[in-house]
Amino acid sequence: MIISDHEGEQLVKVARQAVETFLIDNVVLSTREENAFAEKMGVFVTLIQLNDKTGQEGLRGCIGFPLPEKQLFESVVEAAITAATGDPRFLPLAQKELPRTVFEVSILTPLELIQVKHPSEYYEHIKVGRDGLVLRWERGSGLLLPQVAEEMGWDIDDYLSNICYKAGASVDTWVMPTSKLYKFQAFVYREIEPKGKVIRLR
Repeated sequence: MIISDHEGEQLVKVARQAVETFLIDNVVLSTREENAFAEKMGVFVTLIQLNDKTGQEGLRGCIGFPLPEKQLFESVVEAAITAATGDPRFLPLAQKELPRTVFEVSILTPLELIQVKHPSEYYEHIKVGRDGLVLRWERGSGLLLPQVAEEMGWDIDDYLSNICYKAGASVDTWVMPTSKLYKFQAFVYREIEPKGKVIRLR
């Protein structure tokens, strides 16, 4: 499925509406009558908060579903509410924070197992800024969206070390024969300001 810019814009608006409805009315936005986004796709919703004094951006929550297990509309609603209220790294978002919170939605392509005969070959298959990564190892897994590596200014070595860190593993776990690396791409849409125009980042 290819996401059009109009659809991406609508999904960002759905994410914001879902959080506003939940925080203000304590109601989960209904997905029963929504058929426009019925296809199942992986999705992540990211909340970015603007500092009142400096205008600097800071992560305020990010939750998603890497696998296409639910309809897109339902996934966006659930991920948005959970990013706002259930990300264990942050306190729940307060209603008063909404006017300075930017919403971003990433729609994921299916995970693709990177098959190599030697770990050095991973460098040929991964492009920073284009590919998101999932690492699965014997004790867990971790995911990094493609925009993260680009925003952090990582090279591939940094990227591979940090996907291990995200998975709760030592930095060289990606070279282990029992570990598996997957890549994916993402359609990323984001408000340029809280409740403002939505643009496509990639």
